[in-house]
Amino acid sequence: MARILAITNQKGGVGKTTTGVNLAASLAAVKQRVLLVDLDPQGNATMGSGIDKRSLKATVYHVLLGEATLAQVRVRATNGDKAGEYDVVPANRELAGAEVEMVDMEHRETRLKDAIAAHAGEYDFVLIDCPPALNLLTVNGLTAAHAVMIPMQCEYYALEGLSDLVQTVKKVRAHLNPGLEIEGLLRTMFDPRNTLAQQVSQQLLDHFGDKVYRTVIPRNIRLAEAPSHGLPVMHFDRTSKGAQAYIALAGEMLNRNNPVAAAL
Repeated sequence: MARILAITNQKGGVGKTTTGVNLAASLAAVKQRVLLVDLDPQGNATMGSGIDKRSLKATVYHVLLGEATLAQVRVRATNGDKAGEYDVVPANRELAGAEVEMVDMEHRETRLKDAIAAHAGEYDFVLIDCPPALNLLTVNGLTAAHAVMIPMQCEYYALEGLSDLVQTVKKVRAHLNPGLEIEGLLRTMFDPRNTLAQQVSQQLLDHFGDKVYRTVIPRNIRLAEAPSHGLPVMHFDRTSKGAQAYIALAGEMLNRNNPVAAAL
């Protein structure tokens, strides 16, 4: 059965989509069956996986409204490397209207959960790239997930936003998804030369302990360039520090979720 992770942070520009795309490719490269769900109307995870969001006939929008099944919508990431292929439930600007259209629908918070449940046995990991907001789309992602991955920059305002997000996770756990947990905090865009980054990083470790991934994603130009080519960074420049970091993160996740198998 798939391990379902919601990648979320209401603060924008912290590396959520970068993490979703590159973690999906890295997990697929080590023979994991991966589904990436783009739940952001910007559709950046879709484009970053080499899929033209403007030419799509059906997206996650149609899945949420009950107009299509997940199987009818999902497409294969076109990264040109069989070893790193994964499936994508794509998104585009149509998704922006879904929240309004879902307001009066029954079970509006569990629509994504129900859609994924029908295919959970086909994957080892389902990664949900949530929008940078605490809205109904994000609630759908949190309700569908087993756990939350929180990418964040090591800066002061990130700590403020983290407190709000933890409260949201607690509310979803109380009312919609009692099994929801925080899988881990991922330090992104990290510059070890920055004193504040070092201080915030240490605060996270002191407060959250093992919930902080040991892997740190560095600030890396190749990570920034890869999306313009419609490729995960491991297919754009596998030797880059960014690619190596996400490959390490995939390994750490496998160790966390199945330590016996990962050791073999």
